[in-house]
Amino acid sequence: MALITNISPPRPSASGICLVEFRLNPAGYLEGPGIKFPAALGRTGITPHKEEGDGATPTGHLKLLRVLYRADREKPPACAVPIEPIGRTDGWCDDVQHAAYNQAVTLPFAASHEELHRRDNLYDIIGILDWNIGPIVKGRGSAIFLHIATPDYAPTAGCIALASAHLRQCLAAGLSAILVRQ
Repeated sequence: MALITNISPPRPSASGICLVEFRLNPAGYLEGPGIKFPAALGRTGITPHKEEGDGATPTGHLKLLRVLYRADREKPPACAVPIEPIGRTDGWCDDVQHAAYNQAVTLPFAASHEELHRRDNLYDIIGILDWNIGPIVKGRGSAIFLHIATPDYAPTAGCIALASAHLRQCLAAGLSAILVRQ
């Protein structure tokens, strides 16, 4: 059962867009002020005990730290957080044994990692969420992003995914955090 919470009131950001907390419910909808969109989440659902490779979306208050986008495919999205283009050598380490675990890395990279400059469009816009960022706990999960969903909203490996137009709309509405509850 979803925990019903009030959405935080908007606060202005440096970009002039108000910061707004959204919430993700276990039925697979991301909700904000006047917005409710279907969302894909982890293939094993939502968990308060996230572990690397478990396929779950973690519960918690996930702040949106920054947004990355494919400048060769997309216009920069309007958003309340810093944005930067994704380069061909951008990756994200998901190797729990590596010192760069759950951090951005430059490719080529010998340890296990995700390529951010993908052939498909799923990472054409990526919101970096603050799951297991500070401090980083080995094995607690990595690369928990907000990104573009597949057309059929197939489950993710733990990320939150929306249709491209819906993701852009949420970012433009000031999405600054997502409250995830079971």
